[in-house]
Amino acid sequence: MKGLESVNNLVKEFKRLPGIGQKTAERLAFFVLKSDKSMALALAEAMISVKESVRLCSVCNSITEDDHCEICRDSGRDRDIICVVEESKDIYAIERSREFKGLYHVLMGVLAPLDGIGPSNLKIKELELRISGGGIKEVIIATNPDTEGEATSIYLSKVLKPLGVKVSRIARGLPVGSDLEYADEVTIMRSLQGRKEI
Repeated sequence: MKGLESVNNLVKEFKRLPGIGQKTAERLAFFVLKSDKSMALALAEAMISVKESVRLCSVCNSITEDDHCEICRDSGRDRDIICVVEESKDIYAIERSREFKGLYHVLMGVLAPLDGIGPSNLKIKELELRISGGGIKEVIIATNPDTEGEATSIYLSKVLKPLGVKVSRIARGLPVGSDLEYADEVTIMRSLQGRKEI
């Protein structure tokens, strides 16, 4: 839009968000324009606050505002089982199922050789250290059921089995090519219940 540089900049920034195209970015920009100034300021403050306050848990790599996340601090969790996920958002998807009561480990991605992402780019060494520390009996690999997720699962199985732990993979109740983030609670629950040793 000519002569409206601030609106154009807002649209451009909204378009950088995942899943937001030109039309949605424009709708959001016009929503902000017609909203009360206090709403825009609250939105801006919330974004700044999350960037300043949130960091990675020193144990599992999930997001937290403390050194250890709430799940790692919870003494009621089953401490001899770890569920390995790609990203922190996957933890929230699994927690909604209320089926898993153990701990987590966030890899911070998956193996993607074409994108230059190898084992050293993921939090695999940290996982090995957690297992080597003792007390872990099972590792559930809950990477997404796509090519990269499957490759990561196979690699982790080869790395972790020699450490003397049971390594299982969530069942294929999740559609191939989909993300955990979008799966419903029942599908995730059945995937966890139907996991198989690999």
